[in-house]
Amino acid sequence: MRDLDIVVYGATGFTGRLVAEYLARLSAERRAAGAAPLRWALGGRNEAKLAAVRSALGTLDPEARRLELLVASSGDDAGMRRIAARTRVLLTTVGPYARYGHGVVAACVAEGADYVDITGEPDFVSAIRERHGAEAEAAGARIVSCCGFDSVPHDLGAWFTARQLPSDAPMVIEGFVEAKGRPSGGTWQTATDAMGELLKKPKGGRRPRSASGERKVKPLATKVRYEPRLKAWVAPFPSIDPVIVCRSAKALAEFGPDFRYGHYLRLGTLPKLVKAGAFVGGVFALAQTPPTRRLLQRFNPPGEGPDEAMRARSWFVVTFLGRAGGDEVRCEVSGGDPGYGETSKMIAEAALTLAEDRDRLPGPTGVLTPAVALGAPYLERLQRAGLRFELTGCRCT
Repeated sequence: MRDLDIVVYGATGFTGRLVAEYLARLSAERRAAGAAPLRWALGGRNEAKLAAVRSALGTLDPEARRLELLVASSGDDAGMRRIAARTRVLLTTVGPYARYGHGVVAACVAEGADYVDITGEPDFVSAIRERHGAEAEAAGARIVSCCGFDSVPHDLGAWFTARQLPSDAPMVIEGFVEAKGRPSGGTWQTATDAMGELLKKPKGGRRPRSASGERKVKPLATKVRYEPRLKAWVAPFPSIDPVIVCRSAKALAEFGPDFRYGHYLRLGTLPKLVKAGAFVGGVFALAQTPPTRRLLQRFNPPGEGPDEAMRARSWFVVTFLGRAGGDEVRCEVSGGDPGYGETSKMIAEAALTLAEDRDRLPGPTGVLTPAVALGAPYLERLQRAGLRFELTGCRCT
């Protein structure tokens, strides 16, 4: 018997607390409007810390003081299965996911619960596809990773752009990311761990065929260049985002019969490009050995993050330039603080989409991307929540 819609697992962490605050505000608004209440609970491994979070949420919604606390470590298989068995969606912000995520996914698959996270770790995403893809599909569960800044603006943004173009012609889309913000300790640790894995030999494994059968999808060859359409210097952005976009393109007909995608960091002037390259190169080099990686991680330990004033000054814009069949479009996805304010909104709305819009969701189950799993209902929720998806230019026949 699933008596809960959503469990926020990791509610005592920096991002987890922001997600819980978002849901508490939403619950209070629904109650004031006479809408059906949200059935949700807090989860984590430390009951005393969970109780402190619950108490603080009471200032946003008095009813939040009655939230149930579900206690289990991510490594406690039986405990995680008990939590997964009670909820329609298990939302987890506990990273790095390569360390703490596998048991949570396994519990959701075993109990047929849906799952969302905010990972940006390529190895973790590949591993859960390989280990749990077929089993999750058979169980009717949707396992949806990358529901934060990695990779919602890019995945949903590329899909939004593709929908403005003819779907019967080869298509090229490029995404250009510009952002201002500061990562939390957990995100910093995840990023440095991921950098340390990039030069390792990729693991093999079966690559499932897409639902489209013969659709061709591949990343564009990217390089540092001046992009006159943006009047800015851009550089290849080696994140998980292009991987997720290409996975969505393999499954969704809107991306056309032949699709290519390029992913860039938009840096503006040449001096900014040089400065950013030097910083990233230095961090990347230090991340390659465990001792220097641990040294990097001490500068921004897990559980810490930017204060509210800094988050209020943060923002992001992802510009997409697309072309197909003689048409050219320019689209933008934009919002506030990418790492926390908007990420907490993105994962909360992903969980709400799974919990409350099931009859409107696209058909597939299994280990899926946000665009494939959540589609139009999710896009509508994100727009209502304040994220902007806009067609800003079109040269169409």
